Amino acid sequence: MSSDIILVIVIGTALAFDFTNGFHDTANVVATSISTRAARPQVAIAFASLLNFVGAFISISVAATVAKDVVNADVITPTIVFAGLIGAIAWNLTTWYFGLPSSSSHALIGGVVGSAIAAAGFQAVIAEGLVGKVLIPALLAPLLAFLVAGASIGIAYRVVGRQAPGVVTRGYKFGQVISGGMLALAHGTNDAQKTMGVITLALIANGNLGPEANPPTWVIFAAATAIALGTYSGGWRIIKTTGTRIIKMDAAQGFTAQGSGAAVILASTHFGFPLSTTHVINAGVMGAGAAKRLSAVRWGVAGNIVFAWILTLPAAAAIGALTYGVTQLFGSGALGPVVVTVVALALIVAAFVRRAQRGAPVPVTESGGG
Repeated sequence: MSSDIILVIVIGTALAFDFTNGFHDTANVVATSISTRAARPQVAIAFASLLNFVGAFISISVAATVAKDVVNADVITPTIVFAGLIGAIAWNLTTWYFGLPSSSSHALIGGVVGSAIAAAGFQAVIAEGLVGKVLIPALLAPLLAFLVAGASIGIAYRVVGRQAPGVVTRGYKFGQVISGGMLALAHGTNDAQKTMGVITLALIANGNLGPEANPPTWVIFAAATAIALGTYSGGWRIIKTTGTRIIKMDAAQGFTAQGSGAAVILASTHFGFPLSTTHVINAGVMGAGAAKRLSAVRWGVAGNIVFAWILTLPAAAAIGALTYGVTQLFGSGALGPVVVTVVALALIVAAFVRRAQRGAPVPVTESGGG
């Protein structure tokens, strides 16, 4: 009975993470379209939400990686998964609060790895999978997106070099609708699957599924719905950073950044790499700006983003490990996760209330973007 209660808490927490992933990563999908006025904010976000939902059903390769290739399912318990999710949510909310587009994907993996190590030692981690399917792609994918976007913007400007500026802008804004849709679809194929993988890992650990089982249909549907709702709620604070503070973007740059990001993410999903869409699209934005003029990129802002990227895995891992330690203070039953859940909800509510009392707008309900 106690293990079933923990499992319910884990599933609820995983879907809560998926929701925060959606509003935290909305910027990745819509910021470029909004900043160039290719689409109105509400339309762009609704379109992205729909395609995020659809994308979640295209593949389960990434979900399988998260469930089977990063941590050893034989030593994982639902409480370990719960602690990892809390680590990921805590880091997501922290970076959202400060407007930093960090990686929800790496926060999730870092949180689960940290709690697993705290519970069972380093043998709980599958080093080959962590390095080969997470860390190496984390380094290569942003570099690839940077280079592809840089090359693409050069081609884009050359193709339309003799056309009237107004015609070019209108054409690339229309193109952004297509490239933005592909990016939203790619985001759904990769990011929603991480939550599917974590829920599947918890179901395997609890004995509800066999060791090699794939995510059940209800898990796929629930994860797709949660990330779509999170995307629809919007992450305006991070949209401003991605859409206006890295470079002053034109429609051609927005089109190439989105297209490059979508191509890299879809390729990574095909090979089962749980990629950071945040890393990829921001690198694409930087590449599109740098190819036009190095000084066009606000490298100080870019540096702060990269710093947040570097911190994400160890910070989420540390929070996940600490959370697991706290749950064990209350024994191995359901009491620890219940107490942590109540405290976490109280802290989140207090933070929102404090912002409201200080007169600061709450980013997820703000009605305008930059």
